[in-house]
Amino acid sequence: MINIPISSVKTKTDKEFFVEKVRLYIRLIECYVQKERLSLPQVQINNSVISEWRNIGFISTEADIKLLAKTVGKDAFAKLINCTAFALSDNDAQIVIQKIHNAARKKLQSKKSDKPTIVDLFCGAGGLSLGFIEAGYQVVLANDIQDVCCETYKYNHPELSSERVIMGDIRQVLDDFSIPEDVDIVVGGPPCQGFSSANQHHKVIDDPRNLLYKYFIEAVTKFAPKFVVMENVRGMLKVADQVISDYNNIRVNVKGEEVHYIADYQLLNSQNFGVAQSRERLIYIAIRSDIAEHFNITPASIYKTIESSMTDRFHALREALEFIRPLESPRIKGLTNVDDEATGKKIDINEYTGTDNEYLTEINCGRTIPFVFNHKARYASDTNYQIFERLEQGDDATDEKIKDIMPYSHRNHCFKDKYYKLIADKPCRTITAHLRMDCLSHIHPFQVRTITPREAARIQSFPDDYLFMGAYLKTYMQVGNAVPPLMAKQIATAIKPYLK
Repeated sequence: MINIPISSVKTKTDKEFFVEKVRLYIRLIECYVQKERLSLPQVQINNSVISEWRNIGFISTEADIKLLAKTVGKDAFAKLINCTAFALSDNDAQIVIQKIHNAARKKLQSKKSDKPTIVDLFCGAGGLSLGFIEAGYQVVLANDIQDVCCETYKYNHPELSSERVIMGDIRQVLDDFSIPEDVDIVVGGPPCQGFSSANQHHKVIDDPRNLLYKYFIEAVTKFAPKFVVMENVRGMLKVADQVISDYNNIRVNVKGEEVHYIADYQLLNSQNFGVAQSRERLIYIAIRSDIAEHFNITPASIYKTIESSMTDRFHALREALEFIRPLESPRIKGLTNVDDEATGKKIDINEYTGTDNEYLTEINCGRTIPFVFNHKARYASDTNYQIFERLEQGDDATDEKIKDIMPYSHRNHCFKDKYYKLIADKPCRTITAHLRMDCLSHIHPFQVRTITPREAARIQSFPDDYLFMGAYLKTYMQVGNAVPPLMAKQIATAIKPYLK
């Protein structure tokens, strides 16, 4: 389950996640109460509240209550009592907190499904999975090495048992994976650090920098899926033919028959899939030979179907940045994790509907979104604030308007994108994990600040209620490393007819 009782929390990291989840529960109820113009009761702890904490997963026995109070603090503990009592009296409030509630999640997971199945390796925050889910698939296993990514994945994918989201280095945990029967697709994007300088004639699978790619191939051999979708950076083009060879060399036994894989690759840009961002990615598709023969298909024919769903009408950055509360940059350090009316909050009421323009309707799947997550502005120094003010859309670090205050002018020959003000009427430049470092390459086109994690997530096509867990800077990392869900959805849709 997503929550473990406080008495089972042993490490500092687990304690931090535990406290974050308690605060998340409280904040969700507070926002609901505010939005509905209701009021929280002021109550004392009682048996109903204690029982509900067991159902949520915050405690296992009454003996845990003192430790719970000590861990979250006096004020948060009092709020937790009041919020729990309120949630027990309001059915709609129960829906608001179901993703953070063990018993509610268990009900969702008990539902049987005959949807096509995917295993998501190097799953990150879950963008690739989300696209497949929106196309009518179900995830049966996910793995990532980063604990914060796994926490984000668990929260946003309540239909999957948390025990099936395995945190750990694939090199250590691959042998421990319990193999679901008849996996339809293995998806993922293994980090491949060696590709930028790889020799075309050097065998990639033997490059020590690319061991994770090797283990992805091993996972394909273990799961024997009908299809494989592997996403990676453009730099992997240098070794694309070797990767194809590695897929072609896989041999698996399916119902007593030895079969292999037929693979191909294509460079795709997310802006052609309705994402408000120009983001080139190399997409490999491999088909198990018996499936390819049965349906008379090849990866090339799948790519042709994908291409038929592409659009020439690009969504501009402006559409992703509309209908969200304007914010100011904090001018004092250390406030990025502090909620504030002017600079934003990790969880806030959505003043709009979530369907206010075509792009938002698409990424939110036509749903009304009551809350907005991770919309918090980043600290700006006095110098950076002046730079943000002076630059116009499309300007970078070499612009004459900031020459007198530019702190990195001696590096402009190789570092001109250190500062860049985004252009509103074009698809956004690529969102990257580097945003966690300073975000200066993505200055808001209209407001005097850089983009927030929520705005970056919108640009990536995540829905507004997709919560990124963990510390503020790690939210940028999770968003930047993700596969845009809209792009993943259309790839998944092209494959789905062959999984009947």
